[in-house]
Order: sequence, then structure tokens, then C-alpha cells
Amino acid sequence: MRTLEATAFSLDALKLVERPVPQPRRGEILVRVKAASLNYRDLAVLSGSYLPDLALPYVPASDACGRVEAVGEDVTRFAVGDRVIPCYIQGWRDGALTAEQRFNNTLGGPLPGVLQDYVAVPAEDAVAAPPQMSDAEASTLPIAALTAWSCLMAGGLKSGDSVLVQGTGGVALFALQLAKSAGARVVALTSSEKKAELLRRLGAEAVINRVPAGKRYYLTIDIDGFDPSIAPGTGTPSHGGFLYYEVLEILQGLATRGDIVGIDLVEVAPDYDHAGTTAFLAAQLLMNVLGFVFHAQGLSD
Repeated sequence: MRTLEATAFSLDALKLVERPVPQPRRGEILVRVKAASLNYRDLAVLSGSYLPDLALPYVPASDACGRVEAVGEDVTRFAVGDRVIPCYIQGWRDGALTAEQRFNNTLGGPLPGVLQDYVAVPAEDAVAAPPQMSDAEASTLPIAALTAWSCLMAGGLKSGDSVLVQGTGGVALFALQLAKSAGARVVALTSSEKKAELLRRLGAEAVINRVPAGKRYYLTIDIDGFDPSIAPGTGTPSHGGFLYYEVLEILQGLATRGDIVGIDLVEVAPDYDHAGTTAFLAAQLLMNVLGFVFHAQGLSD
């Protein structure tokens, strides 16, 4: 079968190779991958900034939808031909998520990812794909949609509530649509009129452009604002912080619509991050900010 492997932490290290089709063991299903979707995590792993100790080569990407091609012994949950979605965190079926599950049981690293023709997973670690969704649409559900749903449910969402969503990333767009379907009022934050139009089309009652044009900004980036799943070196870690692409969207909006006159970055706590992942993240942020500023000022060449 065709398999896309990374032999190093670089986009240039992705190689298409041939590997044997896995055989489903007892309790497993063999899934022929029909569609896969990408998350920022996939780029972070491939760049080496997330899971820097990951054994190489590895198969990237965690989210996919496919059809069951074969079933192992004792499988009754699915039958050949069923459309299924493998779960991003294998083995997490109920209760609170543990650190071991978060870092050791995830597809796309350290477990093999979905950028291959076939994957074998436990039947209990896959769910039926919604019949009204295409394979490509269903493949976007495991990380972004489930994260949005979990946040809304943890907050006790009910009809008539007001929900604030940040940006136009996958989690934000799913949160907007899920909240609307639950009867909530949604207010969205964005940094451009084009994105504001998208948010309004999806049902946001109000859209706030959070970057006033023509202003001068001194930019302070506090690492404590990041989700510790991508920045373990936060000084006061708590779940629900910003993801990297969400921060990049804000920074790009500042550089494009305003004038950044200074940059400061605080709260990188090495004691929480022995691998130095957060320091790399901070360096990437600074380089991206400089790139945004130079591009906005016509200095990118």
C-alpha cells in the first residue's frame, strides 16, 4: 500500500513508500482511508516543535474517514463496507483524559498516522461517519469538532446562552455552528472583513473586528495564553488557551492593519518543559512577527 512517511522533521523529508497492508487483529478493523484532513498539530509534529523525541520515520496526520475493508475476530461494532472515523486519541473512551493518553496514544505521532491507504485500529476506537457528510467533511471531525463540542459541553451550553468564538480556525467554526444548533447566540472575533463575512454566513449574530486600523502597537506576547498541549512551558498551565494558528492570525492582523513599534515576549518557563518545545515555539512566533512586519512594509524581498 502507499504510505507517506517522514524520515526527518521537515516537509522535504516526506517520502511516498510502499508498505504491507496491515492485517486486523482480534478486536480491530481494517480501514481503507478515503479522505484525510490536516490540523496545525500535524505541521507542529512535522517541524519537530511538538513531540521532538518522536521516533523516525513516522506516518503523519491524525484525522481521516474511510470504509471498513476487513474485521478481526470478535468485532461486532462494524461490518465490512461501513463508513468510519478513527478516533484521534486511541483508547480514550470515557472519563478524564490522562497525560499518558494525550502523549502516547495519539494518531499521527507517536502512533502511525492516516496518510496511508489502510490503517488498522481497534473497533472501539472508531465511530460511524455521519451519513449526511462526505468523506472529506467527516474527516475534519476528530480534533476540531470534538474540541469545540467538549468546550461547549463543559461550559454547560443551553439554548439562549451567548457564546464568544475566537477567529476562523477549525475549532472556532465548529463551535459557532454547534452553538447555533443548540439555540445559542454567537459573537465572533476576527481580524478582517473577508473573514467577518464568512462568520456572518455561518450564523454569527455579531462580529467584532479586533484590530483597529491605523494604530501604533507595542506587542507583548505572553506564553501563558497558549494551550499547554502545544506549549508545555507555560508558567501557569491551564487547558483552553490559544492555539498557534489563532495567535498568528491576530499578529498578522496587527502587522497588516497597524504599525508594530516594539515586541516583547514573556513567561517561558523551562522548568515545565525539559525538551525546550516552548522556547522553539516562542522563537517561531518572533520570526513570524518580523516576517509579517517586513511584508506589510514592503521589505519582504
